[in-house]
Amino acid sequence: MLEMKKGDDILAVVGGIATITEARNVFAENLDENNNTKLAQIKNEEALIKVANAIKMCRPDSVFVNTGSPADIQWIREYSLAKGEEKPLTKTGHTIHFDLPEDQARLVNQTFYIINAGERMSSLAKSVLRSEATEYVKKFMPGIMTGMTLIIGFYSRGPVGAEAALPAIEISSSGYVLHSAELLYRNCFSDFDAEIERTGLFFTNVHAQGNNTSADVPNARIFMDRSWMTTFSTFCTYAGNTLLLKKGNHRFSVDYATYCKVEEQLSEHMFITGMTGPGGRKTFFAGAAPSGCGKTTTAMVGTDFIGDDLAQFWIDKNGVLRAINPEKGIFGIVEDVNRDGDPYLMDCLRGDGTEVIWSNVLVADGVPYWVGNGEPAPDKGVNFQGEWYKGKIGPDGKPVPMSHKNSRCTLVASAIANHATELSEDPNGVPIKVITYSGRDADTMPPVWVAKTPNEGVVIGASIVSKATATEVGTTGVNRQPWANAPFIPGALADYMAAQFTFFNSTKFSETTRPVMAGLNYFLTHENRGGTGSHLLGEKKDVRVWLGWLDLFANGEVEAISTPVGYLPKYEDLLPLFQTIDKEYPKSLYDMQFSLYIDKIVHRLDLQREAYSKEPELPQMIFKVYENQKKELLQLQEKFGSIVPMDKLV
Repeated sequence: MLEMKKGDDILAVVGGIATITEARNVFAENLDENNNTKLAQIKNEEALIKVANAIKMCRPDSVFVNTGSPADIQWIREYSLAKGEEKPLTKTGHTIHFDLPEDQARLVNQTFYIINAGERMSSLAKSVLRSEATEYVKKFMPGIMTGMTLIIGFYSRGPVGAEAALPAIEISSSGYVLHSAELLYRNCFSDFDAEIERTGLFFTNVHAQGNNTSADVPNARIFMDRSWMTTFSTFCTYAGNTLLLKKGNHRFSVDYATYCKVEEQLSEHMFITGMTGPGGRKTFFAGAAPSGCGKTTTAMVGTDFIGDDLAQFWIDKNGVLRAINPEKGIFGIVEDVNRDGDPYLMDCLRGDGTEVIWSNVLVADGVPYWVGNGEPAPDKGVNFQGEWYKGKIGPDGKPVPMSHKNSRCTLVASAIANHATELSEDPNGVPIKVITYSGRDADTMPPVWVAKTPNEGVVIGASIVSKATATEVGTTGVNRQPWANAPFIPGALADYMAAQFTFFNSTKFSETTRPVMAGLNYFLTHENRGGTGSHLLGEKKDVRVWLGWLDLFANGEVEAISTPVGYLPKYEDLLPLFQTIDKEYPKSLYDMQFSLYIDKIVHRLDLQREAYSKEPELPQMIFKVYENQKKELLQLQEKFGSIVPMDKLV
């Protein structure tokens, strides 16, 4: 179990401030009259002591309190530009930020949970004992903001007042980080005290980039103190490492749901989007996918886009699954974003009127360019490695791409034409009818399948696999990606998995409100399905079809084919859906996509069972599901052979 406020609060140990009187003395000594007046509007003493300890530890030259007012937000924009963290581009409201070459993705090998001796952790997580983390903070963080301004922001991870929304403080010496926070999160300065009173907790985040040089990056650390819900980040600026409201606080939210809100809440790495079905009916989906596996594309396909990355869930009094997006913006990968696949996003990136922070793309004559944008590329410019020209070779002997694979755009989601802004800001959340899980699977599972039971649905989520992507420094190969949330699960996987089984089997759901749980896979290739070549069997626009079929299935308007791995669609139900995207869909392609390749599926089940057998105290249900599916698949193989087309099962 997770025990809150266990062990020393490292921020308090290093800062040395223990009382509200001492905290107010720190404010009097370090804040000018204007910022002291602003901060005085915050009354929660625990929060104020946290802020005072950060100031005392980091020793900035000045302190700026961001209330979220237009004047304060403009000050942050101008501060970031003045410090050179961002530079203006030709289009009004667009800026470019370049991270250090060594700091352009999550520093997974330098990211640690701070734990107390004896605590059970996820086997997929890196941890450091509290004493060791304390020594690091004592060595590197005192005085780390000398010569700089410490900026404080007060945010809500979700619409203020929502059941699963939680408040957080973001403290940083980086204007870019606070500028990003204003685009991605809801400033709740005026509601901060009330939100702490409602929830009984808040997160604290302290980031300091230091001198921001390549020589500093080996000393960079991202620490997450589970017991005190406090993060520390040093010597880096990539937002995935520094905007701690995002993945840092997501980890705390996962802990909170797993240990404090069992059968009440979940905190997931999921998109939220709505699809308009027959008669104007709205069906809302939430779905998990590791980076590079189509999560943003799937979210954008919806007619009522809510979010592309994170989701907070709860079951309401009527037994309906509800979800909010803790963010209000997008920190999206831009590689392969183009008019064909992402028209709404391209309207924001190439049109006028949207504020956008670009990172690690190519800039030529004040215009950003990126790999896969579907546009003519310039011959030269400046990118994530400095001066760039076509044919440039990097230190590794390979061509330097026009933009980094993890280059990003940051913007408010409400700028996107299909964003359901009013629903997104509703504290009641949206009703989720379908949960999807997808990975990057070239050879095993079909494009879409539905779990027969909640237990099988949880196991679909637990069984995600994916190739390593550019979002993680230092990772390679094919990785297990349970629920696409594994990098963000602090506690034991057994505890998280048990919470999933409990939640989706909850008696609070009725048979009409229990969500459909499904798998998606966009990455089957011809060579793995009896064809030739490594190209995909599908394309981006097919996503509309798979979600469209799930919408019909979830609302009882189509039947499905029962198989050992779940319910699969009938060809005749997919055909009219493909017609809506003006695409031919021959029966031969359906057979390639949906035939069960039993040897491959059984091999995958064996791999998952072997991997999970190394995890202590896992719920036995996962092994029961694997064994039952394997048994039924082998019976099917005995009857029909190793490749079973759907015609055999209708």
